[in-house]
Amino acid sequence: MKMHLLLITLPLMMASCSDNNLDNPTTVPTDIIAPVVNTKADLTLDITTDKAVYKPGETIRFSIDGTLPSSAHVRYRHGAKVIADEPLSATSWTWTPPHDDYTGYLADIYTTDGSNQETLYATIGVDVSSDWVRFPRYGFIASYGSDKTSEVIASEMAMLNRCHINGLQFYDWQYKQHWPLGGTPGALLDSYKDIANRDNYTSVVKDYIDQAHSLGMKAMFYDLCFGAFDDAKADGVDDRWYMFTDRNHSEKDCIQLPSGWKSDIYLVDPSNTGWQTYFADRVDDVYKALQFDGFHIDQLGKRNTIYDYYGSQINLPNGYASFVKAMKGRQPDKRLVMNAVSNYGADKILSTGCMDFMYTEMWGSEDKFVDLYNVMKANTRSSGGKLKQVYAAYMNYNHQQPKFNIPGVLLTDAVMFALGASHLELGDDHMLCSEYFPNSDVKMSEDLKKHIVSYYDFLTAYQNLLRDGGTEIVSDLATSKTEVRINSWPPVLGAVTTFSKRVDNKQVVHLLNFRQANSLSWRDIDGTMPEPDAIENLTLRLHAKNVKKLWVASPDYLGGAAQELQYRQEGDYVVFTVPQLKYWTMIVAE
Repeated sequence: MKMHLLLITLPLMMASCSDNNLDNPTTVPTDIIAPVVNTKADLTLDITTDKAVYKPGETIRFSIDGTLPSSAHVRYRHGAKVIADEPLSATSWTWTPPHDDYTGYLADIYTTDGSNQETLYATIGVDVSSDWVRFPRYGFIASYGSDKTSEVIASEMAMLNRCHINGLQFYDWQYKQHWPLGGTPGALLDSYKDIANRDNYTSVVKDYIDQAHSLGMKAMFYDLCFGAFDDAKADGVDDRWYMFTDRNHSEKDCIQLPSGWKSDIYLVDPSNTGWQTYFADRVDDVYKALQFDGFHIDQLGKRNTIYDYYGSQINLPNGYASFVKAMKGRQPDKRLVMNAVSNYGADKILSTGCMDFMYTEMWGSEDKFVDLYNVMKANTRSSGGKLKQVYAAYMNYNHQQPKFNIPGVLLTDAVMFALGASHLELGDDHMLCSEYFPNSDVKMSEDLKKHIVSYYDFLTAYQNLLRDGGTEIVSDLATSKTEVRINSWPPVLGAVTTFSKRVDNKQVVHLLNFRQANSLSWRDIDGTMPEPDAIENLTLRLHAKNVKKLWVASPDYLGGAAQELQYRQEGDYVVFTVPQLKYWTMIVAE
């Protein structure tokens, strides 16, 4: 995707001992400490890879749409370390990265002139991981109609592949909640109505799965853990398996749906062993007929007091855990993910040890940026620190505008990614604006698409610093700009917020720009979050001992390429200048 960025040209200065002996660590000099190499961006080339993720030892195929400049080079970096650098004369080529597993890279196309100034023309992230759940980048499919030809599917998947989406949730692909497969393994229906009475075609479902697999993506089928239609009894669902709103089993717990839909959804006790056996059989049928890689299990959050057929009160979180274990026991080699609506029951779900990553649908009761952190912290603890967080979080929910508000989307993604999570937001042909995934009322502008590509390149290329462990710390950081206020996490309005970790021998500091923000809610519910002013040449002083290398990278600047900085060591502090901060800039002190 094309993106044009501002040219920042700074005078080249070598790091040296300063004449200013700064005894006061809160005082920051105002002189500029310049980058090692002056860099500008003219990102006029579109670059793609043939897959979203690669296994160790697998060859990566790159393609460029556009005309290469003379003397172009391609450079591959892990963080700021250059792995390889080669002349580039063709618009298609291959690269076999090192055999290291679970590693992110950034490839960039550049030229260098006689003044040692680089010009970047394209950048792209690369993920080399043998298992997608180590760094899940989750997307969705939500429509399976006759209009979804193979060509249309390929076009949709190209955008998802460009954003390195490595897993897909197949939403509302089912025939019925309690009987998801359209037909039986030996007699599949060519087409059938989904819950909203839309036409679904089995051939389209299969085509999506096949094309996803060809791109290295995994396919997860979606269904509730406890949903049944009004005709479920005829399909073998026992009336004694349901949840009831009274002790006398006179009224089933139910979700009422619009009158034109196929059925209301009646809720079954997920801990009932008869239901678990019945539904595990249905799941077996799904896997026999379709090449799904796993089951994305949904729930509905906290319910009012509910009872089983015999009048005993039901503990839903325990029921979720019991259901998850039953599904894993039946299909131990298939992947499992369960939604925790408002994080309800997450501790029980995650403590089963059966989940492949943490998935939370966030709502108004947890609508603050700090809630993203708190939910992830709690889930990390419940999973024993083993699993990665994915948020289902719907932007601009009130749908005031026909297109998404770019500042709201980017600030939310910046915070999620900096914290080490990812965002379920990208689908077959649209971005999510509500919990009903086929809803495409709010559109992505072409400008937003370009930004999103850059953000997902960044999430992929720097996944080892963003999502691969580390210890949270509080960084001692100050600036000479009196108009720029810096605070440590959590965010406050009118300030630049830092979130920091120590990863191996690196101090990683994220600068998140809330200076012009009008809310501390990630939802940007009415689409009113203003665009932040870019801060140019921000001189900072960071408490960091024995620094050997200092670099910055941002999805908002130079296509996410790492830029090594000159710096000055002042005792236990290091002084340097960040070229630009728009939404999010990452500082790495090695």
